[in-house]
Amino acid sequence: MPGHGRYAYQSIEDRASGDWPGGKRLAVYIALNIEVFAFGEGLGAELAPGGPQPDVLNYTWRDYGNRVGVWRMLDEFYRLELPATVLANSRTYDECPGIMEAFRRRGDEVVAHGRTNAERQGVLDEPAERDLIVEATTRISEEEGRRPEGWLGPWISQSRITPDLLAEAGYRYLLDWCHDDQPVWMATRGGGRILSVPYPQELNDIPAIVARRVEGRQFAEMIVDGFDEQLAQSAKQPLVFGIALHPYIVGQPHRLRPLRRALEHIADHRDDIWLCHAGDIARHWIGSAA
Repeated sequence: MPGHGRYAYQSIEDRASGDWPGGKRLAVYIALNIEVFAFGEGLGAELAPGGPQPDVLNYTWRDYGNRVGVWRMLDEFYRLELPATVLANSRTYDECPGIMEAFRRRGDEVVAHGRTNAERQGVLDEPAERDLIVEATTRISEEEGRRPEGWLGPWISQSRITPDLLAEAGYRYLLDWCHDDQPVWMATRGGGRILSVPYPQELNDIPAIVARRVEGRQFAEMIVDGFDEQLAQSAKQPLVFGIALHPYIVGQPHRLRPLRRALEHIADHRDDIWLCHAGDIARHWIGSAA
């Protein structure tokens, strides 16, 4: 049976691992996807079945997130004093000036998320995929004044060599693999390795709301139930709890209101958890393994 060869099976029950900083057992991060899309071509989530291009309905629905939704969410992050891990398309700096600067002022982490979400990297040949990684990395590094440490592919798209290319480009961790509740080391070619930090596909508003047609209140309930359950489970071993959000989906007013209640629930437990960025999780895990 074909396999990936990146990591071996190991039950979460059979691992020796310590606490998160401060003796906490549950690390919590909020992943906010800041994405841009091509007009009249390429990929993009759909609110309703799209017609012939240009698909104005769905393009402008997504554009609402960068024009309005993200700013409403930013207000909530400030109000609740919640850190955000910003998963950014590199062309956001050109298409939506001001967004990345607003998160930079907060000191939030920027994770590289490709160039745009109108494309997938996993369909590219090796030179083209390497060029995509270099282009996105260079632009984010220039704008932020430091290299991103983490990567999430647009549409969670990877080729068979993506982890190798990321490790060779200097990335310390990736978010694309959703196979565990703890970070997992992945082997890369040439005897290297890269860390996989858990990134949610269940508590992610695109699969939940766009694909499965769950609405805002139910999605917020899923967040609360998942958080409460993992907080209880973390008594056995340290765990990672992530939420993946897109401003054009949960930044819509009728979805933002129930999301606010879910975020308040998490904030109310800040003394019991480690509220952090995805990069904090990676650095702690890497440091613990050193």
